[in-house]
Amino acid sequence: MFVEVFSGERLGGGLWVDHYLPQWTTSDRSVARYDLTGEGLRLRIDADQLDWRPEDAPLRVSNLQTATYSGPLGSERGTHRHRPDGLVVRTPVTERVLWAPTSGQVEVTVTASTDPGCMLAVWLVGTEHLDERDSGEVCVFEVDAEAVGEATTTARVGVKAHHDPRLVTDMTEVVVPVGRGERHTWTAAWDDDGVRVACGGQLVYSSTQRLPYPLQLMVDLFETAPPGPASDYPKSALVHRVALS
Repeated sequence: MFVEVFSGERLGGGLWVDHYLPQWTTSDRSVARYDLTGEGLRLRIDADQLDWRPEDAPLRVSNLQTATYSGPLGSERGTHRHRPDGLVVRTPVTERVLWAPTSGQVEVTVTASTDPGCMLAVWLVGTEHLDERDSGEVCVFEVDAEAVGEATTTARVGVKAHHDPRLVTDMTEVVVPVGRGERHTWTAAWDDDGVRVACGGQLVYSSTQRLPYPLQLMVDLFETAPPGPASDYPKSALVHRVALS
């Protein structure tokens, strides 16, 4: 097992790419904003941050991921072709598969954002570098800031098929006993038996669907609302620990 607690002075380049799907946009728009603090990694959305793509506005992202892959400039090949309106490569990237096993387990300990308009998400996404069908996703969790309450949090979890004809999208909402400002751990495992997701050690989702191809980890903070006054920023979430096996 590899454990990352973000304790150094800089992000380790041997595991993390600090750009969100850089092939579909430009580097000034994909680059993450973050701090390494005594509590872990603080992902930020800053007042001057650009939308990930102009046509997707409002959508600003700070993300870490564990692989990159794309086809040539102008092509439609690349990891996570998730937009229904289509994506083309604007910045070709080198194929880098830093962590993308065909089965495994991930644990991510976080404190979710409560800043209006934000969402914290953790996904395991098919890299597609071997086969463009290998595009399925294990949604470990998606938590909207507005869904974080004083004693409970509502999250979306499940499997997304995207362009994998062998899968069926199966997403659900779960309520977990996590209140505002509380750190908590999500665990996802995938193997020949299917997919299992837990929060705080309690199983919240399972599926017999199989994703037997390389999946990269993505940890994302999004802002999907129109920008507010500069005094509202930065907006943030904390990632305290990531364990990979």
